[in-house]
Amino acid sequence: MILKNKVIFCCYKVFLYLCITIKKVIHLIKLKGMSTTVKNKMREVMQLAHQFIRKNGMSLSEALKTAWVNIKLKAAMKNRIVKFYFTKVSGEIREAYGTLADGIIPAVEGNSSRKQNDTCQTYYDCEKEAWRCFKKANLLRLA
Repeated sequence: MILKNKVIFCCYKVFLYLCITIKKVIHLIKLKGMSTTVKNKMREVMQLAHQFIRKNGMSLSEALKTAWVNIKLKAAMKNRIVKFYFTKVSGEIREAYGTLADGIIPAVEGNSSRKQNDTCQTYYDCEKEAWRCFKKANLLRLA
């Protein structure tokens, strides 16, 4: 009886080990087969977080949090009007309603030969009906 229990216990341990190994292999396969859009999004988040660390002296955790909020804001503004909050250069907290949706923003006149500033996010302010921008590192939250 005792020998039978030991054999069952050993078989159970081997079964658990195989299940864990198979789970790890499946996870690695999923990572290797990750779509390029997800990889590009992750690359964009990490580059933005690194920029916040270099230029603003943020810690890694707050830089990643701010980078994710910026990515989410940009994606949401491409589809609709979004309410968000950011800190102005003067230190004042501003509530803004902005969008980047093609159907809402007016036609842009002239050519854009200016070099884009990668530390600023431009948006169309729906309250002021004008183009505005803010520093990406100063974004607080989405509403």
